[in-house]
Amino acid sequence: MPEKPGQGAVPVRGPVRQVAGYRTNGCTVLELRGDVDIVTALRITPDLDAATASAAPRVVVDLNAVTFLDASGLTLLCRIHRRTREQGGRLTMACGRPRTLRILRLTGLDSRFRPVPTLAEAISLHEGPAGLR
Repeated sequence: MPEKPGQGAVPVRGPVRQVAGYRTNGCTVLELRGDVDIVTALRITPDLDAATASAAPRVVVDLNAVTFLDASGLTLLCRIHRRTREQGGRLTMACGRPRTLRILRLTGLDSRFRPVPTLAEAISLHEGPAGLR
C-alpha cells in the first residue's frame, strides 16, 4: 500500500470509490465514504479482506465520510474487527458524525469499537496499549 492518502491502495471494483486504503505511521487506514449498504459491502468486502490479511495488522477504520450505514455496513465493520483480531492485530476507529455514532450506540457496537472523533486520534492509539484488540 502507498504511504500517502489519496493514492488508493485498496482497489475498488466499479466506478464509485467508497473506500480508500493507504498506509501511514505503520497503520493501514481504511476510509469508508458515502453510503455503506449491502451493495457497497458486497463490492468492497474482498478488498477489505485483503487489507486485513497480513500478520498483526494495525488497522484504522475512518467513518467520518460515511453518510449512511445499514446492517450490512455494520456487519462489514464487525468482519474487519474479527479478521484483524484473528491475525493478532489491533483496530481503532475514527468517527465524529453524530448519525453514525448514534447507530453504533443503538446497536451496542460503540463499546466494541470505541470510536474517537478524528483520524489523527485513532492513529495515535496504535502508539500505546489502548488500541482495540
